[in-house]
Formats: sequence, structure tokens, C-alpha cells
Amino acid sequence: MLANALFEENRMIGLRLAMSACFVCIGCSGAESSVGSELDEEAAPLKRAPTFVDARYYFHEPEAIDAWYALTTILRQNFDDVCGDTFCEGDYSNYESLGFRCSVDERGVIGSCAWLFAASTDEVVPETGEVLVNWRNWRCTLPVARGTRVNDLVKRLTNAGQTPLFVSLPRTTASLYDGLVECL
Repeated sequence: MLANALFEENRMIGLRLAMSACFVCIGCSGAESSVGSELDEEAAPLKRAPTFVDARYYFHEPEAIDAWYALTTILRQNFDDVCGDTFCEGDYSNYESLGFRCSVDERGVIGSCAWLFAASTDEVVPETGEVLVNWRNWRCTLPVARGTRVNDLVKRLTNAGQTPLFVSLPRTTASLYDGLVECL
């Protein structure tokens, strides 16, 4: 939404500049018509910034949509499978994957990917019946290489079958697991 608002604001500035050029040139000689070309050069930097969407809204073909959701389901299962032996030891015992998200521009290039988690420990106080909860959440930025296309990411991870968590990401030697080790 912010990108759309900025685009609209830049478009309006460009329209105002163009209208100003028209008013200046009304009744002017041919020599003064260069004002319009100068304004055009100034307006050039007002190009539209890329707009990003959540990857789940980027895909339009049913097969691609299904592949994305199947991948996120398998990643959640991969995390659950390794959790007890790795991340889920320590201060918190109840880890939960909240979502795997990637931002994607209109060309299909990933802006960034994050995996969201929450964890807690809880106990009941016998004397009062109160439930005490200690919790924390994490936003793990994942090691996706700049310029990676979302279709390439999905293809690479999907080709890993049931263990995409451990496959190196396109254009890098790092895996999603490596990104989680740095974060959790």
C-alpha cells in the first residue's frame, strides 16, 4: 500500500510539472519551448518503484499456488522433525512455526524471506490455579541471495522432496536450516 501511495504521489507531481510547462508555454515563442523538455528530464527520476506482494498472492496458476502451499507445509513439518533435537531445547519448550513468508516484486524477484516463530513455557501454580506463561517470538530473515526469482526458489526446494529445509538455496551455499541456526 505504501508503494502504491508513493507511486500515486510521484505521478501527481509529474502531472503538476507537465501542467506547469503547458501554462508557461502558452503564448511563448518556439525558443522557449525547451522549458517542457527540461521538465521532462526532471520528471524522469519519478519512475515507479517496484511493488512487492506476499509470495502466496504472486502465483496465479493453480499448479504454482499448490506448489507454494505444499512447500510451506513441508517446511513446517521439517521444522517440527528437527525441533526437539536442535532449536527446541533450552528456555522454551513449545515452539510453533507461525508462517514462512517471502516478498516478491512484479517480475518475480524476491525482496526478502522471513520465517516467523513463537515459543513458550507454561506452568500451573498449584496454590492459586494461575497459569504462568513465559513466551517469545522470532522473525528469522532467511539467506536468500539478492536477485533470486521466487519460481527458482520453489523449484529448488520442491525438488528436494521431503527435506527442503536442508537444500542450498539458489545462487548460494546456505540453506533455510542455516538461516534458522543463525536466528533461533
